[in-house]
Amino acid sequence: MARFVCSMNVSLDGYVDHDRMVPDADVFRHWIDAVRRTPNSLYGRKTYELMRYWEPDQPDWDEAEREFAECWRAQRKWVVSETLTEVGPNATLVSSDIESTVRDLKQRLPGQVDVSGTILAQSLADWGLIDEYQLVLHPVALGSGKPFFAGPRPPMHLEASDRIGPKAIRLVYTVAP
Repeated sequence: MARFVCSMNVSLDGYVDHDRMVPDADVFRHWIDAVRRTPNSLYGRKTYELMRYWEPDQPDWDEAEREFAECWRAQRKWVVSETLTEVGPNATLVSSDIESTVRDLKQRLPGQVDVSGTILAQSLADWGLIDEYQLVLHPVALGSGKPFFAGPRPPMHLEASDRIGPKAIRLVYTVAP
């Protein structure tokens, strides 16, 4: 059975914004390693569309960006969307019967599945499918944007915390049984 883990960069005041909060080299290295370790991802539409940036090589990428793109492309992806009609390479569109399809993935996939997208994470949490949250906390207050938690969550237990470079902290919470 898969373990569904929602991991994202988060501001100190709890917002997710990939345009206003760019990871430094240490945090980017953390994400390269995390994506390399995780063979499967489940995306919401908006986050998947943002991440498609990594599909074609860009001429101005440095070595770390090329490494991330290679790891990301290797992941199997499921994209939850009722509006998309197609997805890119190594991705499967989930556009109907979403809850039962996601429950089936949880039952049959081994290991960890990364869950990306706040709206998708909210739905999965409502269905009792999220096992763990990993917040990479950045030292910035955005004041507005998309909240990491879009609604109330069940009780959680702090399982781990560690620094990522001199600025960021990773917090790992498991959902209480």
